[in-house]
Amino acid sequence: MADEAHPAPASLSFEPLTPTAYLDRAAAAHGDRVGVLDGEQRWTYAQLHDRCTRLAGGLAPLASGRPVAVLSPNTHVLLEANFGVPWSGSPLVAINTRLSATEIAYILEHSDAAVLIHDRSFDALVDVVCAGLASPPRRIRAGADYEQLLAGAKPLHRTPEDERALLSINYTSGTTGRPKGVMYSHRGAYLQSVAMVGHTGLSPSAVHLWTLPMFHCNGWCFPWAVTAAAATHVCLPKLDPAEVWRLVREEGVTHLNGAPTVLTMIAYAKEAAPLPAGHTVRVATGGAPPSPAILRRMAELGFDVTHLYGLTETYGPAMICDWRPEWNGLDADVQARMKARQGVGNLISCTARVIGDDGTDVPADGRTTGQIALRGNNVMLGYLDDPAATAAAAPDGWFRTGDIGVVHPDGYVELRDRSKDVIISGGENIASVEVEQALMDHPAVLEAAVIAVPDERWGEVPAAYVTLREGVSVSEEELIEHVRARLARFKAPKQVTFGDLPKTSTGKVQKYLLREQAWAGHERRIH
Repeated sequence: MADEAHPAPASLSFEPLTPTAYLDRAAAAHGDRVGVLDGEQRWTYAQLHDRCTRLAGGLAPLASGRPVAVLSPNTHVLLEANFGVPWSGSPLVAINTRLSATEIAYILEHSDAAVLIHDRSFDALVDVVCAGLASPPRRIRAGADYEQLLAGAKPLHRTPEDERALLSINYTSGTTGRPKGVMYSHRGAYLQSVAMVGHTGLSPSAVHLWTLPMFHCNGWCFPWAVTAAAATHVCLPKLDPAEVWRLVREEGVTHLNGAPTVLTMIAYAKEAAPLPAGHTVRVATGGAPPSPAILRRMAELGFDVTHLYGLTETYGPAMICDWRPEWNGLDADVQARMKARQGVGNLISCTARVIGDDGTDVPADGRTTGQIALRGNNVMLGYLDDPAATAAAAPDGWFRTGDIGVVHPDGYVELRDRSKDVIISGGENIASVEVEQALMDHPAVLEAAVIAVPDERWGEVPAAYVTLREGVSVSEEELIEHVRARLARFKAPKQVTFGDLPKTSTGKVQKYLLREQAWAGHERRIH
């Protein structure tokens, strides 16, 4: 406390925390170094800073503070949007490129997006989307239109007055079938980015390859984290294993992220071969625990894999399976099991608990199960325009993940089961309710239940169990195409089984019986 001998300062100025400040720092301290590689194009951090401020200047009069949506693969356009859109005074809405026209239209309407920046590869899709909207957003096409916007704009650099102001909106299917807009704050993304720098060892000498979609939880906040470290972004619009290996070798890639399915594609590509001594690629993986086989294979190739756990509601990784040096001497299979655990709360942003039905912590015995609950700076502000869902998700300030886990004596959390109605296929969330609703839109379908079934490539995929209306017939192929016409193709069931559904005495479908049958003889890793 201040006293006569130590009077309080007359005034101290504190800047609100915002992840866009990392580009200010990178441009000031590393402005002459290459910050972005995108195909044949390269930009220094000073050039990236200039482009992002010009993007902000061009967007400000068009959006007037309303959200700006971006539909783009991993290109410099989406990377620049992570800085330029907030600097314009608007929240960013990065859209999953695998969604259908109907789903994208819903997101644009629900978020009230004023502008849509889109890659040229989505011209036809955006035509369909905008044709179905009463008030379509202003379209800006990547390429000549986008560059013209930047060239004609004056640099703009707005920062939030409140660090808990809305930075971005990320849409997730969740368990309801209706996409929910998860709201991120400037403060949360700033702190999550710092945590990712620390946990993955990013530095100015790092080269980060974008194998994780930037639209997914704002790329786990790595657009800002890589920039905070003044490392090099290497954009990869399409996940091509041959191109991954070329970039790893020719550009000296040191870091990449992705689901275990991505690691499998890389590890078993025909171009795969052990990296030279001294060249290690640090990998962060999430969406499902990596199998012992893929961990061994990646290690043989020179990739050091760390498992992360999180949700859209937690800015991506909320828990990290921090590796302890004393585990290095353990048997390889034991190490793999340890690496597959979900771990502990991340460095800066999050605290994790496993709680029972009464809200108290379960004992750390590795056996007693409870629900994983999270609290911290990287838990969402809430769901956009849905206070009821927000309150239900965090009734006492602790966000309920819906995932069931245990706490081991060393404090590390391990999942035992996922939320039953969410299918996570290749790292993408699929709400079973959403697929069921699409199936039941078909005139021949009386009832439908959708569950996850094992798949060698994707870990798990949706499968449908359907009861038809009396006297009506329809083929498996017709129903699958029916769903594909309404939802993203990856959400469509890969198989359909016809017949009566098992039910309780009250008429509730017993999905657990369908799961037990589907997974018999398979070791179900938690997805």
